[in-house]
Amino acid sequence: MTVNIICTSKPIDGLLYYSYEYCCLLNSLGISARLIIVCHRRYTPATYRAAIINKYTVFDNVVFDQYHPAEDDVTLVMGRSMITLSWQSFKDYTVIQQATLRSVFGSRVISVYSENHPEGYPRALAFYGPEHIVDLCDREVYPEGQGLHFEKTINFDIYKPHVDHVQFKYLFQGSNAEYYATAEKFIDQYPDHGILTYREKYVNINYNNIFAPIENLLGIFDTYVYVKETFDPAPRIVQECKYFNKGLIYLRDPAIHDGGSVYYTRDITQPDAAPILAALEQLQ
Repeated sequence: MTVNIICTSKPIDGLLYYSYEYCCLLNSLGISARLIIVCHRRYTPATYRAAIINKYTVFDNVVFDQYHPAEDDVTLVMGRSMITLSWQSFKDYTVIQQATLRSVFGSRVISVYSENHPEGYPRALAFYGPEHIVDLCDREVYPEGQGLHFEKTINFDIYKPHVDHVQFKYLFQGSNAEYYATAEKFIDQYPDHGILTYREKYVNINYNNIFAPIENLLGIFDTYVYVKETFDPAPRIVQECKYFNKGLIYLRDPAIHDGGSVYYTRDITQPDAAPILAALEQLQ
């Protein structure tokens, strides 16, 4: 049996990094695991490969686009959106990618709970028709969620050391149109800034845009300014700043309860694969 961790997100999305880290963790525990990246239509395997190589000391057990699981394999998604977004954009994938998605999501699935697409997710499941699903859920982020308690935790053991070479003081996140628009509301207060983003139409050329993937990202800024207004399930960079003693400015409505508020106060811990192992037992 192999655990196939499926990622359909963009190259610097946190779910790509969590997926790769848990792939490495499972393999270190003697459990066969691989990361299967079904590339977003705008990005090539080379872009995803660079994103992983820029961040980690090892690049292994990664497959792109084409894969057919063995009969006893199990699929793991680190967020339900991996299933929902692939269904929503199914027509944009190649025939080979579509075959991969149908085969991996039509088998036995371990799914990490999220509420991004409450209407789309059931429709995506109806489309793919998985044999059986076991849910994992961060109960602090989703008190009413489904599944065994599971916290997405960063595997810092495989991080590539960054070199402090600060190019601007403040970093903003602008990896989609909503995040970028929120950053624009505050950017004038932080002129010495960089915005982590993609080459998209919503980008304002008047700002200092830092286009992904970026080598040594954690070394080129001093302070992260966290301003997201939308629900954020598991903001990695908040924990990265805490771990590496980077500055962190939390500019959000304190009434928002989500991964942002939870990860802002959560201690740094080692990744725990026990809930995944328990889910695998349920699928035997």
